[in-house]
Formats: sequence, C-alpha cells, structure tokens
Amino acid sequence: MHDVRHDPVRDELIVANPFAAAILIFRGGANGQEAPIRIIQGPRTQLSNPQRMDIHPTRRELFVPSGGGILVFDLDASGDVAPKRVIRGPDTQGPGGSVAVDPINNLIATPGRNRSILIFDLMANGNARPLRVIRGPNTQIDRINQMAIYPQGRLVVVAMPGVQGLVEPPRVFIGAWSLDDEGDVAPKFAIGGEATTMKKSFSVALDPDHQDVIVSDMRLNGVMTFHVPEMFQPVPAPAAPR
Repeated sequence: MHDVRHDPVRDELIVANPFAAAILIFRGGANGQEAPIRIIQGPRTQLSNPQRMDIHPTRRELFVPSGGGILVFDLDASGDVAPKRVIRGPDTQGPGGSVAVDPINNLIATPGRNRSILIFDLMANGNARPLRVIRGPNTQIDRINQMAIYPQGRLVVVAMPGVQGLVEPPRVFIGAWSLDDEGDVAPKFAIGGEATTMKKSFSVALDPDHQDVIVSDMRLNGVMTFHVPEMFQPVPAPAAPR
C-alpha cells in the first residue's frame, strides 16, 4: 500500500489498494487482522490502480488520482459508488499520479504532463483548465512521487526520486513552490545533495508544529526528518482581484 490518510473527524484510516482497485476504510484503532468497515470498489467507481490520495476532512471529500484524472468521492461513501466529480479531459493537462488538498485556500495540486505541477480550484470538475501550471527547465521538476501542501505558507512540497538507472546520479530532492507560482519558476526551497543521504525519495509529510519535513526513502528503507524553519512561515493570502 502506497498511501494512507487519517480522518480526524471520524477517527478512520483510509488506505489506497492498487491491487484490488479499491479504497479501504478502517477504524482509527484497528489492529491485527481486522476487516475494513467500508470499501469503495466496483465498476461505477472508475478506480484503476489507485496509488495515492488525499482527503478534505471538513468537506468530507476523498480525492483519488486514477485513469488519467482525479476522482472525487464522498468521504463517507461505501460500495460501488460513482464519483461525485471527475477532473479529466484534454484541457486538464493530464492530472494524476499524486494529489494534495489545500483545505484553507481551496486548491488542489497534482502532477501534470511534461514534468509539471498543476494547481486546480478545489471544486474543479470535468475538462477544467488548471488555474496555474509550474513547468520548465528552471523548475528542475522530474518524476514526482508524492506531494504535500502547507496551507498557511501557500506552499506545495514535492518528493522527486530522480530518474533511476542513468549514468549520472539521479537528481533526488524535495522541492517547494508557492501555490501562486506559474511558469518556469525555480523552487523556493530545495532539500537535496549528498549530505541528505537521500537515494530515492518516495513520500513527504509536513510537521508545521516542529517545522520539520519528513521524507521516506525507498532505497534506504528508512525515514528522515529535516528541520526547515524557513519553510514554515505563514504568508497572507493574495488580494482578491478588483
């Protein structure tokens, strides 16, 4: 299983299961060989090899990249249910692979085609155009494994494992961009290099209370914590257009 989320409202664990093409929901206190309390699975769900996901606990929504788009379900759904929204189509620029939800600024971030980060409105539906696209050589964006959002700082933080197997060492790093960035923009913050010991970053989580970035690494089979206080500085929301 490549992703898990905790729903603090109902104290439940949500797990993406790619092999069963399903989302499994367990009690928060589940232990041992315990069956899920709900399963989202079946042809109406449109789920196909779900690897990553994110939730909006207060809106009670579940976001799952699948089938070349993002499926949005009711977080309390169960069984063979259709998604309530689907972000998919040629104008979306290929969202999927991972997703991060910003419940404060009402945005979602996801990888896009041609080594990019796409920023969508939280309520995007159908063949929606992204609000902003971060793409270009200065971004140094390569393959994206997972992303997380720090809403108070309007940052999207991305784990990039690098392209493995090349003659040159892969570019493995954690990059952070403003959710307001657009175009060929270098990351505001980057964690990388030999001193980090990272070999193939797999996932990233944020601990704003301690100003830490937590990274799991597939090659090291371990978890590393980086203290990055400069990354966790709240910023005011941009002024509304007149």
